[in-house]
Amino acid sequence: MLNASRAFLLMCGFAVCAGLVLAGPVIVDRVGMIHRHLTHRTDGLGQAPSYAPCAEGNPWLSESVQEACHEGDALASQVGSHVLLWHEDGAGPSVANTPPINTQASGSTLIAFSAGYTSNNQGPTDNKGNTWAPLGAPVVYRGYDGQFNVKAYIVNSAVGGNGHSLSIVKNGAPSGEITVPFIEIRNSAALHAVAQNYPAAASVVSSASVTTSGPATLVAFWWGDASGLVHSAIPNNGFSIIENFVNLPPNSAVQCVVAVRQVAGAGTYNVSWTQTPSQGAVLWLMAFQSDDAIFESGFE
Repeated sequence: MLNASRAFLLMCGFAVCAGLVLAGPVIVDRVGMIHRHLTHRTDGLGQAPSYAPCAEGNPWLSESVQEACHEGDALASQVGSHVLLWHEDGAGPSVANTPPINTQASGSTLIAFSAGYTSNNQGPTDNKGNTWAPLGAPVVYRGYDGQFNVKAYIVNSAVGGNGHSLSIVKNGAPSGEITVPFIEIRNSAALHAVAQNYPAAASVVSSASVTTSGPATLVAFWWGDASGLVHSAIPNNGFSIIENFVNLPPNSAVQCVVAVRQVAGAGTYNVSWTQTPSQGAVLWLMAFQSDDAIFESGFE
């Protein structure tokens, strides 16, 4: 989130850009930022196209995610397909349309967020006819006179399929910035537990905790509130980043990081984020299980 007058220019030669590409998927979002500067794009993907969780060649197939890909865990909850869409402030189209992903026909829970102008208060719709319900109240960012907020939405027992896309009409600020992660959790009929909090500015911020009654998929969302165009947020406690939009276009956008962890049994879990610059961050932590649909509120 940044006024349009605060422009930031990043230039690199062929050798530098090639070195970034060879460095691996961790900095794909930085390469994407370079591409956006050179081609004047105002919307796009935050990190990379979506991957099915166990797909061969998935660059985010970390050890924690691999636990859910074992043959014996076929019915365990696990992260499915996912994507993150962003619009640059002042230059985006009036409707945020995510690229299509392939979701399960049934048996999944879907999560989406709308982060940006408070006046863009329309919820999401999708092309599979699901009804998206708000997950808690919108969280207003501190320090921007109430102009920006983050809104979470969920679909339990979703209808899915190939070419699944999500849309949000920007009814209040049509050209304004917006960031929309769209995440599938497979083999989970409903959200088991959620915790949401908004720590004050610090170099490390910690989520509230969720408690599971058995094996679960944990999904954490980081929404930093600092101005500026270059950020970082690294989770601990065995969480692996699957979406990482932290290097922003010249007129700014809403930064976001999504991380996941598979846990093998019952327990109480949280996650801390080491971040630069020091800032506050709106945090969500969600737990999904395949064996029940017990829900406990965790909003602060």
